Amino acid sequence: MIRMLSGNEAVARGAWEAGVALASAYPGTPSTEILENFARFPNVYAEWAPNEKVAVDVAIGAAYAGKRAFSSMKHVGLNVAADAFMYVAMTGIEAGLVIVTADDPQMHSSQNEQDNRTFAKFARVPCLEPSDSQEAKDLTIAAFGLSERFDTPVLLRMTTRICHSTSAVELGERVDPPPCAAQSKFPRNPEKYVMVPGNAIKRHPVIEQRMLDIAEMAETFPYNRIEMGDKSLGIITAGVAYQYAKEVFPDASILHLGMTWPLPRKLIEHFASQVERLIVVEELDPFIEEAVKLMGISVEGKSIFPLIGELDQRVVRESAIRAGLLPAELHVPLPEFELAPLPSRPPVLCPGCPHRSTFYVLHKLKVPVNGDIGCYTLGLVPPLSAIHTTGCMGAGIGVAHGAARSGSPERFVAVIGDSTFFHTGIPALVNTVYNQSPVVTVIMDNRVTGMTGHQDNPVNGRTLQGQMTTEIQLEPLVRALGIKHVKSVPAFEVEEIEKTLKEFLKLDEPSVLITVEPCALLPDARKRWVPLDVIDEKCNGCALCFRIGCPAILKSEELDERYQRPKALIDASMCTGCEICAQICPRDAITFRPEEQMAPVN
Repeated sequence: MIRMLSGNEAVARGAWEAGVALASAYPGTPSTEILENFARFPNVYAEWAPNEKVAVDVAIGAAYAGKRAFSSMKHVGLNVAADAFMYVAMTGIEAGLVIVTADDPQMHSSQNEQDNRTFAKFARVPCLEPSDSQEAKDLTIAAFGLSERFDTPVLLRMTTRICHSTSAVELGERVDPPPCAAQSKFPRNPEKYVMVPGNAIKRHPVIEQRMLDIAEMAETFPYNRIEMGDKSLGIITAGVAYQYAKEVFPDASILHLGMTWPLPRKLIEHFASQVERLIVVEELDPFIEEAVKLMGISVEGKSIFPLIGELDQRVVRESAIRAGLLPAELHVPLPEFELAPLPSRPPVLCPGCPHRSTFYVLHKLKVPVNGDIGCYTLGLVPPLSAIHTTGCMGAGIGVAHGAARSGSPERFVAVIGDSTFFHTGIPALVNTVYNQSPVVTVIMDNRVTGMTGHQDNPVNGRTLQGQMTTEIQLEPLVRALGIKHVKSVPAFEVEEIEKTLKEFLKLDEPSVLITVEPCALLPDARKRWVPLDVIDEKCNGCALCFRIGCPAILKSEELDERYQRPKALIDASMCTGCEICAQICPRDAITFRPEEQMAPVN
């Protein structure tokens, strides 16, 4: 049977068909849907872990115990999981283990463009790279076979376009792998699995030989294939770049690589000898290009195609024209449109977002705020303009502590979401206690992992597969870490948030404010939406309500008679009735309509 699947859906399907028993991950775009789809298959266990390092350790445990397992993450997640990834490369496994990295060229939802093929080379593990959904499924299955054949984890590199593009996939049946001894008795093999220096030094030659063996196998790996055409131009390519190369150079000879590490040297040498000019079309780093050059083969790549950003057909075609690979008449100019000036549309916090009140207060207090990764990072957008640094998951608390300990005369606030706090915020908060810095940490608890699509996490008491579990209470946890000054406040209570922050900013020791309110887009929260309205005769256009940056609050065409300022207008189709604007309005000009109090918006 053939179905249209996204690359993420195809990876999940491939893992299920390969007989995977367990998967663990932390959500992160563009990888999130892999585990969400895998969790729906029968006879599998799937979980959201607090972070990627924990997720990989969990998958390693299953693979040690003789069950096929995988962990998926976005590219920067592999940075978090690097310790686990590197040690399992040394130990090997009992049953197949695959680590899926979803790289994000063009940084559609990320803070960098790192190319994780380098991790495969660094760790001495094979890297597979699909170029469509069918290959995403097939290479996932192949990865488990490689893993068990060569006693190694395998890195499956996806990219945003492959993750989220849809193409036809031939479905197969689930095939349970043959049982291994570890399934009945966990391996007692400390020389292989206990990486003290004396054992690790013995394993290093093993993994170096393993890579030589895999490189030899790569010569006949079925997803490394030559498609001969016009011999005047040869193209080595992989991943989604293969699709662009096929479209832009339909007559060229192409070496398609399904395994991008280790590279098949003999196959590349043979291909290079058949063509007059050799180029590499690949996204981001010149990974293949540099490896081919080290083979002593003349090849071009990043001198033609950009090092930065995502490739597409137009970028490949225009780059090829500039390099003389295609005639100038193939240039297709971008269509020219005469457009009237358009207002900018930056991303903003949603109407009714429970984070808005805190950022409004922080901006008002004019304190430096060290942010973190999540939808609350949008607190940086004007008019809130309340975040001054954001680096990676869990960094905000550590950065605030470092700034405070540097001798800066200012007081520092760190903001972090509930999911990110469990991810990497706890050790950073422990550090503020242990080393006693007067950092105020705000944990924004919206009861869900919001940015990646409302995945469950330890704070809401539900697992990925819908089971009810222990709901981790933030306030007792924070107190157990040694924080004496902790307070939970409803996130829409503007006055209480401001009062608490002012109190905590006077302290000479760490403190934590927990703001609590479910994300406005959760189904239960949406049921409680009751739009507000502006009482026209009370509004004088003071613009205070505009400062909270709510998309539901608009400027009316009507001007205040005295000051000639635009009055406020509320879009009832967007307003959730959170009342932040009503609380800060000095003229009590914002309230509920009586009839709408009786008829909440669903």
